[in-house]
Amino acid sequence: MSVIVVTDSSSRLPASLADRYGITQVPLHVTMPDGSEYLEGVDPIPSEVIATPGVSTSGANPQDLEKFYAEALARSDGDGVVAVHMSRRLSGTWAAARLVSEEFGESLRIVDSRAAGVSVGLTVLAAAQAAEGGADRDQVYEVAVRAAATAESLLCVQTLENLRNSGRISAASHLLGSALSIKPILHMEDGVLALKERQRTTTKAINRMIDSIVEHVGADEVTVAVQHCQAPGLAVEVLERVCDRLPKVTSSLVVDLGQVLGVHVGRGAVGIATGHGLLPLD
Repeated sequence: MSVIVVTDSSSRLPASLADRYGITQVPLHVTMPDGSEYLEGVDPIPSEVIATPGVSTSGANPQDLEKFYAEALARSDGDGVVAVHMSRRLSGTWAAARLVSEEFGESLRIVDSRAAGVSVGLTVLAAAQAAEGGADRDQVYEVAVRAAATAESLLCVQTLENLRNSGRISAASHLLGSALSIKPILHMEDGVLALKERQRTTTKAINRMIDSIVEHVGADEVTVAVQHCQAPGLAVEVLERVCDRLPKVTSSLVVDLGQVLGVHVGRGAVGIATGHGLLPLD
């Protein structure tokens, strides 16, 4: 067989790509104010939960992770498992994974992607492509670590209120973002979301986000992914604009941020992620 790559539903990988590369996605949790719970990617979750006060989210629990890791290890026929999860500073999934990994020993390696959303997905795809190419468990792990270190991800949100309420960004950043209705551009810094720049309008923020990605990538060959929260038309437009300005785009995709991440970023959010070293996605 080959090494199996496991991730969580925050990676936002389309089912077609997950199936193509044999990637397992462990569901994250959405809990409603009345205590009812949904599993992302498993249960049909109402789109309005994103704007419902009192909704909370949680990472994959140890029981779920143990089950999915065991199934993946069996499927690998002894070649091992590499699990790539959302940043440990944004979710408890990584800590739960580390706890569970003690039961599996050297057959399982855990990667902190230091990211969220489709940036995690691009790291996962790099690892899965390495596994498909015959890399062993440790080599797949190293590919994932390098991919996570070179990934770039920016996000424009309509408001920082959702992130402030959920504790994913500091109160100080909230004040900076709300002043004069300024639209923030966020990026990952040491595994957490931080304010990168401020613009006065959404249009200017998106323009600047695209400029920043183009400046960062330069002439490199990259895979480009645009993620959004209930803004598919805007996402497609952003992807087209980015790809028009980059000289070497290996593959591209658009994904919805889903309900778990959507609860934290709010409607209308749109972001761009890039990954280096990926083969064309098919």
